[in-house]
Amino acid sequence: MGRLGFSTTESARLLLLVVFGVLALSVVLAEQEGENLSGLSDNPDKAIFAVRENGTTCLMVEFAVRFLVPYDVLALNGIDLITEQAAFTLPRGAEIEGKCGSTESEIQITWKNKAYTLRIYFDTEFRDKGIEVWKISKIQFVYDTSETSHFTNAYNPGKHTANTHHLLALVTPFGRSYVCSAQQTFTLISSDHQKGVTISMYDTQIQPFDITSDFIFSEPYKCITDQRERLEETLPLILGFILALIIVITLTVYHFHLKLTANQPQLPRDRSMYKNM
Repeated sequence: MGRLGFSTTESARLLLLVVFGVLALSVVLAEQEGENLSGLSDNPDKAIFAVRENGTTCLMVEFAVRFLVPYDVLALNGIDLITEQAAFTLPRGAEIEGKCGSTESEIQITWKNKAYTLRIYFDTEFRDKGIEVWKISKIQFVYDTSETSHFTNAYNPGKHTANTHHLLALVTPFGRSYVCSAQQTFTLISSDHQKGVTISMYDTQIQPFDITSDFIFSEPYKCITDQRERLEETLPLILGFILALIIVITLTVYHFHLKLTANQPQLPRDRSMYKNM
């Protein structure tokens, strides 16, 4: 029998096929899916979304989001344009997609047949002393002014994209979830004549990396605003306790002083000065 041989070109092709096969298999194995868990929240304004990889949660967000979007309408004279504001919230029934990575992750939230799409991008970095943190690096919002439930009589309706620029937000130690009850506002610049789109998040808990338990956030890292508000709430109580303690100590010292002076023998008065009068 003759020996089976491969040319250099055939060997290279075979190697490429093997490599592509391995890559395709890894993509299949690393299947990622989004899940809407908003029904678990008692707050009708709050949405809960998760991205899962191979059946394990790799990204979770829980928040309420408000949008304020300016758009043009034609004035009554049919010539001038005036700017209106569309105000609406993120619906709990939105559709979720996402990507998880070791240093970069993202979540995509769409609703109203993709008339609206909110994308949030996360990444990691090392700070001083080798401390690793994660943060929001970009927020993008795509909206369609031809969608009439929020945009009424929009002039020249169509899709527009708004983006943040040089964003560095929600900086959190790696392995922990970011928690903030206070409202946080982001301004995005729209492709619609550079209008400013405002996105406000509140009652927030987010973790885009290193979730160790399925559907469970890691140790919370509270935002500075919440810490300050907590201090403002507790400071009057602390000052009131200190003042009450000072009053109790003062009254106690005064009470003992009265007891000591009451037990002292009374010296007889010198009446000689009265006799010589």
